[in-house]
Amino acid sequence: MNERVLRLVDELFDNEGALISGRANIFYYSGFTSEDAMLFLTKDRCVILTDSRYTVQAKQQAAGFEVFIGRPADFLKEAGVRYIWYEDEEMTVSELSRLKAAAADSFFIPRQFDISKPRRVKDAEEIKRIAAAEALGDAAFSHILNFIRPGIKERDIALELEFFMRKNGASALSFETICASGVRSAMPHGTASEKIIESGELLTLDFGCVLDGYCSDMTRTVAVGNPGDRQREIYETVKSAQEAALCEIAPGKVCRDIDKAARDIIAGRGYGDCFGHGLGHSVGIEIHESPSLSPRSQDILEPGNVVTVEPGIYIEGFAGVRIEDLIVLTENGYRNLTSSDKELVIL
Repeated sequence: MNERVLRLVDELFDNEGALISGRANIFYYSGFTSEDAMLFLTKDRCVILTDSRYTVQAKQQAAGFEVFIGRPADFLKEAGVRYIWYEDEEMTVSELSRLKAAAADSFFIPRQFDISKPRRVKDAEEIKRIAAAEALGDAAFSHILNFIRPGIKERDIALELEFFMRKNGASALSFETICASGVRSAMPHGTASEKIIESGELLTLDFGCVLDGYCSDMTRTVAVGNPGDRQREIYETVKSAQEAALCEIAPGKVCRDIDKAARDIIAGRGYGDCFGHGLGHSVGIEIHESPSLSPRSQDILEPGNVVTVEPGIYIEGFAGVRIEDLIVLTENGYRNLTSSDKELVIL
């Protein structure tokens, strides 16, 4: 058993097992990348439940795991484990019903938090992979600055970003690229459209890639042509808000207090109603993990957390600005994994 599996099964009592069905946790505990699989872990067994299409792949990716070819229901029926933890946020009602019918003498216990909790703190290898993914994002941003110009479509910019990241090693995007210009930049999740970029507009780019199984995430807002005074004002306000939040980040800090540091700057300059989302979220195998930075979050930061810091101002019918960095908590503070300049770029 690998160290991650050992830490989880140490939480299990005798006659308990953990049934893992979510793609991210399957990869975290075993290294196996197929979505058509489950893991079953006990104190003395670690098993991949999959089908014959993935026999060789499972053996190659998940050293030390038994490979069971067949239906999970058939495996559990014969396993005879009395208490089974399962991922209630990942398993469908119908799948759970089938498993309960097959393992009629077992009790199924929802334990999503316990199964996913170890992923909150990244180890050195995970941080290395996330940092490499973020470095690729920085390179993509530098590349796209030479591509953006008035007259080009948002969709063409998003496609060029994706092409660059994939050509340089990314296996996928972390999420659908946000590329929103002019009045559309007031949409926090304004994915790329057929809109043509015009001179004098702000353009927000929020994008990331998956590299070696781990995600990156960054946002920069640039000006295409000379921005007006109000555009500059909201940009500098967001930049100041992010700086205030970064100054507060350290192990032991409550996440909602970090959020408040940024939110107070934005509210103090009259834009409090224009910042509707949380300040940030953790990033890892998935693009949204725990802990989160938000007004309601009671999470406490600890070394090894990897989180975004992304305040924004969005004014409907006018423009929007977001600036986002990805940082990793260290023993004494944090390290910023995003290197792209945060001074307003004017193209």
